[in-house]
Amino acid sequence: MKSKCFYLVAGGLLLMSTAANAGLSATVTATSDYTFNGVSQTDNGPALQGSLDYGFDSGWYVGGFTSNVDFGGSDDTWLELDAYAGKYYQLNKQLSLDVGLAYYTYHGDSFSDEYNYPELYSKLGYDTSLGHSEAKLTYTWDYFGFGGGHYTMLLGHTISVAEGHDIRFSVDRSTSLDEDKWSWDGGKSFNHFRVAYMTSWSGFDFSLAAEDTSMNLDTSDERLVLSVSRQFML
Repeated sequence: MKSKCFYLVAGGLLLMSTAANAGLSATVTATSDYTFNGVSQTDNGPALQGSLDYGFDSGWYVGGFTSNVDFGGSDDTWLELDAYAGKYYQLNKQLSLDVGLAYYTYHGDSFSDEYNYPELYSKLGYDTSLGHSEAKLTYTWDYFGFGGGHYTMLLGHTISVAEGHDIRFSVDRSTSLDEDKWSWDGGKSFNHFRVAYMTSWSGFDFSLAAEDTSMNLDTSDERLVLSVSRQFML
């Protein structure tokens, strides 16, 4: 099964930070594995993803995201389509806040729409001479359509090791508030650890990430994920 939380991922899930830029943009991403919070959404396989975002000068933004998915077994769900809207606040020179609502939808099988669910998210960003730090919190009252409460907390920090070369460290914890409706490998919660190297070349953005979780599952064990993306201003 999946682990989802609005990351402007996808990692994919998308581009919350683009809310600071007014105008229409599209992003295309090819990745060796669509993981979220360390759990593969494509049964350890590759994914092709796209997003479309519009940001207003006021800080409001709307957007959409799509990716192929594979939850394994006899489940024929193969497509994820998401929508989101929110507002980006530049509180001062160093501090920013991003809050909004996302809605995830799934397609391909007769029951795929039963997975659909909403999610509230917030992200606090802080810039210093040591890099960019962020804290994220997401919450849903109907996780993956099972009717249970669920939240994720994330702490991350990005540092520049050279011009055009960044390293991002992050740790997040996903927690079910209704274990009788959803559990993680038989437990209430799990941790996810990730280190990513990021750079750009000739208009393309590259990311190589090493990640692992505290769960003992084939779709959430240690792995390397390579992603290549390109953004287009429309």
